[in-house]
Order: sequence, then structure tokens, then C-alpha cells
Amino acid sequence: MSDGIVKQRTIAKETSLTGVGLHTGKEVSITFKPAPPNYGYRFVRTDLEGAPEIEADANYVVNTQRGTNLEKLGVKIQTSEHVLAALVGMEVDNCIIELNASEPPIMDGSSKFFVQAIEKAGIEEQDEEREEYIVKEVISYVDEESGSEITVIPADEYQVTTMVDFETKVLGTQNASLKHLSNFKDEIANARTFSFLHEIEMLLDNGLIKGGDLNNAIVYVDKELSPKTMEKLRDAFGKDQISVKPNGILDNLTLHHPNEAARHKLLDVIGDLALIGTRIRGKVIANKPGHHVNTQFAKKLSKIIKIESRNKIPKFDITKTPVKDVNEIMDMLPHRPPFLLVDKILELSETHVVGLKNVTMNEPFFVGHFPGAPVMPGVLIVEAMAQTGGILALSTVPDPENYLTFFMKINNVKFKQQVNPGDTLVFNLELITPIRRGIVHMQGNAYANNKLVTEAELMAQIVKTKNT
Repeated sequence: MSDGIVKQRTIAKETSLTGVGLHTGKEVSITFKPAPPNYGYRFVRTDLEGAPEIEADANYVVNTQRGTNLEKLGVKIQTSEHVLAALVGMEVDNCIIELNASEPPIMDGSSKFFVQAIEKAGIEEQDEEREEYIVKEVISYVDEESGSEITVIPADEYQVTTMVDFETKVLGTQNASLKHLSNFKDEIANARTFSFLHEIEMLLDNGLIKGGDLNNAIVYVDKELSPKTMEKLRDAFGKDQISVKPNGILDNLTLHHPNEAARHKLLDVIGDLALIGTRIRGKVIANKPGHHVNTQFAKKLSKIIKIESRNKIPKFDITKTPVKDVNEIMDMLPHRPPFLLVDKILELSETHVVGLKNVTMNEPFFVGHFPGAPVMPGVLIVEAMAQTGGILALSTVPDPENYLTFFMKINNVKFKQQVNPGDTLVFNLELITPIRRGIVHMQGNAYANNKLVTEAELMAQIVKTKNT
């Protein structure tokens, strides 16, 4: 797209898959359905009463022992990462994920079958713009216990590199990189999950991995295979014979890539970081990643994004024809120069108003307010904000010229930046609660030079003048 705007995407029609749940061993179905813009990813448990939803959100992560497990109000989703990686990898922003059990089918232990299903359903572009968090500085999370570390650094697009070191002879150090998300399908999607023999033994002893046959996990043999273990494995996987290949894996399958383990870890990172809920423009470098460190990093990044979006500067077109010019403002407000502190109204609805003031050196207050270093007094910024809010309040009555607006309360005022001659101040006020009995409760923000300069919570009352 030439203008650089990327639109959100969903799938064109619904598509389903059936398979076995890795830990439950039961047959489960997953259905991907189109979703509206700004919906994100949500799991829906169709097997439970009321079909409860769980958003794919890092704050719902409760357990990362064998996969990333989410829980909301007692409703669980297990091993969400392979499904989420497929959606991110196929650049789908919004999707309903219906499950008739607590976990998706494991399929072959990769994202390949989910990617194929999404491809079959087709992708549809939506009207809304895709939100993307542009990484501007290095952000890291370190897990002291495991030595795992995830860092994101500025980059032109979303990239992921994983460095894996299991400190075992059979599987030493491996790396994998994804330079463009468009390569996910061919380079990463078919990388299967893997386990070490000692983990498989423990899971079998505890009655877990009921759905695990040898076709959905690469098993690295990191210890001597005793006759007893051989028997257990033959039994568990319904095979007459089991042996170890020269490369140290069980003879159930052939590796798709020499570094398939590192590629699968990269797939997991993409799936787990989908829980941030916002696309990332930056390069993720994951050293010894695992579901715990991945999801802790996702929580950290999601918190940073929320804080930054709260302080995000809205875009106002200050060149467009105003909704009200200064003469129309004076028709509504009783203030007059030098105490009229709003030049024009840019936007006005039932719940918000946007006003503008050009701050010039001719302002009378600069004569006495630090003449050598003129700064607009903070109280006058709040007054200007209140006058803008007055327009919103008075626009609710048919004869605004017969009313006055009086302050009742000002709370949580913060002055964040100086306002100097030459600045253009833009005030954005939004109703916190609907107007009742002439009482107006607003959140006001003032911006200049693409920065938030002042914020305040204002309460005012509109009162009819006595001479009417």
C-alpha cells in the first residue's frame, strides 16, 4: 500500500479442524471464524454453558508448564501457542477461535495444519487501520533462575531470532531467525514440538500426554534407553519396535530442518507474544526462550504499550474550517479579551469538544510572567481548557447566551510541559459522565508541540443568568 497504511485482516469464512488433545487424549475440534475489526483473538469454549470467551491476553496466563495455559473466571484454555502463532504468521488480526474442549488439537505438534486451514478459508482485508507498536528503545526481560532472556530492539519490521542451548550432547546450541513474517509459512510453521526422553518418561508415569503419539513430538534421547523404558514407549505409542537414530532422536520421524528445535522455539515465541494484543515493529531476540519467560515478557511489553497509548497524542487537523470561530465563541461565552482564551473550536459532539488557542508574545500575561523567559501560567491553561469545556456544556441548551458556566471542582491537575510564545495549544475535553442537572464532569487534556502539556478533571455547572 503506497500510503503506508496497513489495514486489519480477518479470515474470509469459517474453517474447522479435528484432532487429538495432547494432554487429554480426547478428540477435539477447533473452528476459526471471521471477526470484526479491533476484535483481536478470542477463544470460545463451545462445550461449556454460555460459550464463555477468553481473550488471548498475557494477563490471563496462569501456567506455563507444558504450553501456555490461560484461565478467565475458572474457564481454561491449554496450549494456545501453536494456534496463535499460525494466526500471527498468516497476518490475521481478528479471529474467533472456537474449541469444544480446553485445548486445541495437537495435530503434528507444529502450526502447519492451522496455517493450511487459515489459507483455505482465505484472508479478508477490513476497513480499520492496523495498530502497531513501534519499538523505539531496547526493552528486555531476564529470568534470573533459568538465565533466559528476551529483548526487543528497533527494526523496520517484526523479526524474531531464537538462540537455544539445552546443555545436552544430543541437542547442543541451535539458532533460528525469521526476517519477514511472510516467511513464517515456509520456514517456521512446520517445526514440530519436541521433548527429551526424561521428560516423556515423567509425563507417561503421571498419566499425561495421552494424545501424544510419536507423530506429534520429536523425542531427543538424552539418556540410556533401558529395556523397561523401551517397553513403556512401545506400549505408549503402540509400536512393535523403537530405536534411536544416529542423530539422537527416536526413529519415529525425520527432522524437517536440522535446527527444527530452535525453529519450534521461535514458533512458540511468536505464539506467546501474540498475547501482547498489539502488533510489534521491532526485532525480538530470545536467548533460551520458554513459555514462562515469553509470557512474562509479553506482560511487560503489554503494560508499556498501555501506558504509552494513554499518553498518545491524538491527531487534530488544525487547518480545517473550525466548527466555531472566535465570533461564534463570543456569542456563547461571556468572556472577552484579554480573558477570552480560546480562538476556535475544531470539533464538537454531544460528548466531546476540541478547542485551539494560538499563544503569541502579545498575550498580556507575558508582560509580568517571567518577562525574560515567558511561560504561560498553568492556571490560565486550565482556564482555557475550562472555557473550551464551557462550549460543550452550553451547546446542550437552546439559548447559551442566557447561561454562565461556573467551576465546582478541579481534580488531578498535572502540568507536564511548559507552554511558550509561538505554541499552538489544543484542548480536548470529553465527558466522564452524562450531563445531569446542568452539572458537567469532564476529562481535559491540553497538547502543544505533539506533547501532552496539561491534564485535569473538571466539574462545572451551567446556571441561567438572573436577568433573563
